[in-house]
Amino acid sequence: MTDLDLRAIGEGLPFAETLDDLRAAVTTRGVAVVQAPPGSGKTTLAPPLVADCVDGRVVVTGPRRVTVRAAARRLAHLTGTQVGDLVGHTVRGERRVGPRTRVEFVTPGVLVRRLLADPELTGTAAVVLDEVHERALDTDLLLGMLAEVRQLRELPLVAMSATLDAPGIAALLGDDDGPAPLVDSEGALHPLEVLWEPSTGPRTDARGVTRDFLEHVARVTARHHEPDHHTLVFVPGAREVDQVVELLGRLVPGAEVLPLHGRLAPREQDRAIGGEPTTSGGRIVVSTDLAESSLTVPGVRLVVDAALSREPRRDAARDMSGLVTVQASRASMTQRAGRAARLGPGRAVRLVEESVWSRAPEHVTPQITTADLTETALTLAAWGSPRGEGMALLTPPPTAGIDAAETTLRGLGLVDDGGRITDDGFAATRIPADPRLARALLDGATLVGTTAAAEVVATLADDLRSDDGDLDRLLADLRSGRSRDASRWRREADRLARLVPAGEHRRPGNDARAGDRHVSGAGLVTALAHPGRIARRVGDGPAYLLASGTRAALPAGSPMRHDEWLVVADVARADGRVAAGTGAVIRLAAALTRDEAETAGAGLRVREVRADLGEGSLRRDGGASKGRVTAREVDALGAIELSSTPIRADPATGADAVRRALVTRGLDLLTWSPAADALRRRLAVLHHHLGDPWPEVSDDALAARLEQWLGPELQRVATGTPFARIDLTDPLRRLLPWPEATRLDELAPERLPVPSGSTATITWPPHDEPSAAPVLAVKLQECFGLGETPRLLDGRVPVLFHLLSPARRLLAVTDDLASFWSGPYAQVRAEMRGRYPKHPWPEDPWTAPATARTKRRT
Repeated sequence: MTDLDLRAIGEGLPFAETLDDLRAAVTTRGVAVVQAPPGSGKTTLAPPLVADCVDGRVVVTGPRRVTVRAAARRLAHLTGTQVGDLVGHTVRGERRVGPRTRVEFVTPGVLVRRLLADPELTGTAAVVLDEVHERALDTDLLLGMLAEVRQLRELPLVAMSATLDAPGIAALLGDDDGPAPLVDSEGALHPLEVLWEPSTGPRTDARGVTRDFLEHVARVTARHHEPDHHTLVFVPGAREVDQVVELLGRLVPGAEVLPLHGRLAPREQDRAIGGEPTTSGGRIVVSTDLAESSLTVPGVRLVVDAALSREPRRDAARDMSGLVTVQASRASMTQRAGRAARLGPGRAVRLVEESVWSRAPEHVTPQITTADLTETALTLAAWGSPRGEGMALLTPPPTAGIDAAETTLRGLGLVDDGGRITDDGFAATRIPADPRLARALLDGATLVGTTAAAEVVATLADDLRSDDGDLDRLLADLRSGRSRDASRWRREADRLARLVPAGEHRRPGNDARAGDRHVSGAGLVTALAHPGRIARRVGDGPAYLLASGTRAALPAGSPMRHDEWLVVADVARADGRVAAGTGAVIRLAAALTRDEAETAGAGLRVREVRADLGEGSLRRDGGASKGRVTAREVDALGAIELSSTPIRADPATGADAVRRALVTRGLDLLTWSPAADALRRRLAVLHHHLGDPWPEVSDDALAARLEQWLGPELQRVATGTPFARIDLTDPLRRLLPWPEATRLDELAPERLPVPSGSTATITWPPHDEPSAAPVLAVKLQECFGLGETPRLLDGRVPVLFHLLSPARRLLAVTDDLASFWSGPYAQVRAEMRGRYPKHPWPEDPWTAPATARTKRRT
């Protein structure tokens, strides 16, 4: 077979029944949205069908390098040719195409860069976007970018997925004739049995997936695995894959246990998805979501699903991004389970309660809503649509995320103040890496040499890890070939080095010597990429202050614990015990000299006056020397002070320090007198039950209106008055609405009269629990004859009576006095009148005179 023979290629594939519908959509409308379940054959059959409809090359995107290579290899096999002939592929660092290539599989990032270099996609006859349901950033961008290309030229476009919002995508890709045609394939699924075997303990903790849960995954897999069939196990990440593979190697010694994740070499990935087992005990493949929908592992009849996924998250507070472990969506778990029923009846074992399934999100979270958008913002700027404004996207980028991304790009000089791309920005788009790393490669080449800069960037871009978190040592292992990732890393480093333009960005030679700290280039190049992560040790402990203002700590025993300066390449949330109270543990870092820190962080260098509010205000002891504003003239690298000189704060600087202290440390800095606290409680209840115009007095609400209610007092603190001397009662009264304020004591009084003739103080609930009832604590005898419980706030809220003994101990709690006198009172009387004989305990509390006195005094 030497051509794209659709009949032969589609033999036995369920999707073959849909080819006529797809052909009609492509030839008449030039666009289609395909929905077909995993394993139906859409990735194998749709591209050659589209190629049969057009004259030229069809480019097909796959979500990952391993899926691209596997799809190209399978289609080439079905055509009887080698990869690079009729069917080719292009992934990062590898291109196998030829003059006869009709179908080329690529990763989404490759196609994005082609569009930026040539918006008309010259030489491309059609595009097929596969697995768009995964909602990856580049795929979402491609949908919007290609929709605009189709307005410039005729470009047949097919979007395919196992599960997706088909109508939404059809509308996005539609034209004047309406939404894009939908092509639906049911596929062929055999009976599937679903079992639920949750673990007894938690699946995750502060450090990630627990060891106990991974042992549970391995035990369940070993119990259900049958040697006659293959088993596919889903866990969230590469680390978990390796651990479960190790456990299963001991539990199922007769089986061939193979890992499958994106960090493996191509040969190891190919081994997991092809060929026959080398042992008689069958094959167990432990995979990330790589095998969920876009990659087929043959022969699978059992799926064991940890029901977890990894999704990108941006930590705005620390200005860092990473992958977090989350509950998998129902769509993902359905696709995983379906892998067991392609060849015959299968079983899927989900390691959660069925109730967890019912509460899980329906679809995967779009990456554009949670990920770091720096690279996305640069792509949009290069495309001529800064911030994505005016561009048709399935989900628009969130304002906070795109604002932060543009701020980062401006700091790197890659976009201007209007968000438009600069010449340096265009240079960065030609380097297939995060814009920060691209800029570090270009600038680092002039400082440490092209080779050294490329080696550092290749290490950071591939998310490589070191057991001890020392980036310098990791680089030494890679350069010497001791690391198992060395060959792949070397190819990527050489490729990046070739992308550095000749001339001013390139310095001949390479002055890096393997293992030589501060000369290897690791710290300086990483700091060029992430100046906000330059860090200086705080005191003698493991904690470091980052230039961004956050803190993180080295793990115990780190070889970098004696370095004063570091740059943090990767950090993760952790509990206080692990992270020395900082909330974050440094997972990868490189040593820096102070000179290197100042070179890389030059854009963060400031000379300014900084004022702070002393910690003494927390004592609330009223000491005149405590809680004052102090000021210093500092030379700083971001939040890291290099030197400082004490000075006297001016009012404006002092007031700013007070505001910052209240925002960062909270309103607990303020001294709430009993009167101020009581007024705040009353206002909280009024706002809760009556709403506007009664003001909200939560911490957040008060912090947002500091100037309105606390303005004069802020100025007093700014000029030297300690917070402890500020009474907040009058400031709170500034928030009272007029004329409603005249009813304050009527609606929410401080005291309430009782039948004895005295008044009792009402205890209003705390300001953060305004729905609770107001409490009136009063001696029981003072309430004789009171049958109707008083109601406050225009009758909306009953008073909760705490009826007390003569010794003011609690006897009863009620908001229904009539029921109390008619019932429980008799029991209270029987128990108490012997204990307190000098006080009245009448049989009939309705007619007895209320009193606060003893019998004799009465």
